[in-house]
Amino acid sequence: MSLNINSKIASCGGKLLKCTHDSVATKTAMNVNVYVPKQFYTAAKTSQKIPTLYFLSGLTCTPDNASEKAFWQLQADIYGFAVVFPDTSPRGDNVPGDPENSWDFGKGAGFYVNATTGKYKENYNMYDYVHSELPQLLQKNKDIFEDKIDFLENVSIAGHSMGGFGALSGFLKNLNKYKSCSAFAPIVNPSVVPWGTKAFGGYLGETSKSKWDEYDPCTLLKNTENPDNKYKIMIHVGTADPFLEKQLKPQNIVAAAKGTTWENAIDLNIVDGFDHSYYFISSFVPAHAEFHAKHLGLI
Repeated sequence: MSLNINSKIASCGGKLLKCTHDSVATKTAMNVNVYVPKQFYTAAKTSQKIPTLYFLSGLTCTPDNASEKAFWQLQADIYGFAVVFPDTSPRGDNVPGDPENSWDFGKGAGFYVNATTGKYKENYNMYDYVHSELPQLLQKNKDIFEDKIDFLENVSIAGHSMGGFGALSGFLKNLNKYKSCSAFAPIVNPSVVPWGTKAFGGYLGETSKSKWDEYDPCTLLKNTENPDNKYKIMIHVGTADPFLEKQLKPQNIVAAAKGTTWENAIDLNIVDGFDHSYYFISSFVPAHAEFHAKHLGLI
């Protein structure tokens, strides 16, 4: 399957590729942005490939939001990793949206799960798309990336809000795939908050609580072994985040980790005065970039 480059934009020392491709998982065309760091253009081809960070965005976002406002590119150039910005849902005239016409479900709000119920199961397979189809597609496009970038093995994952949930959930379900995970203002316990119960009920079924447990990070922590305390998770949340108490509940993941092999692996940072916006995200991207760079073997 081919990846089509719609535009190539100079950014920092590298290039941001805005791409489109047809997806098997979602049965739609999908947009994805890829930042190729300066090392791709300045270093000769070696057996040491450039590692990759996948960044999952939040509700209503497209691949452009984080590409334009999170400032990952500068950090990617400092350490030498690529950044992939997937879309947040399938889109198109034939893709079902929210019956309530709200922004917290449907288009722009795929929640990074594989839908199993109703009209949504045809297209809303964002879990398979993000963790399987997209990385394999990127790796296969050697004509574009010249086999200089590792999209499959030396990879890490991060995300914001809904995407923070997606990063945590995907990481815990794929410890053999990702080297590290971080999240900005994540929905850590979707099974007990309005955004999550609406999404899980709509995509997975209101009575299928066992399906909910397959994605909820607070449940996954209890059922997933962290061998030799190998894996770490970094989280930042602002005290001025309007969704802090009702939707995010960061304290729940710390409580869930107690008595498990993850008890000392959650680095939760509650930062004073910051909200839910990209002003908040961009302020702490340098700390998250350094965190991932260490686990990707770059420093």
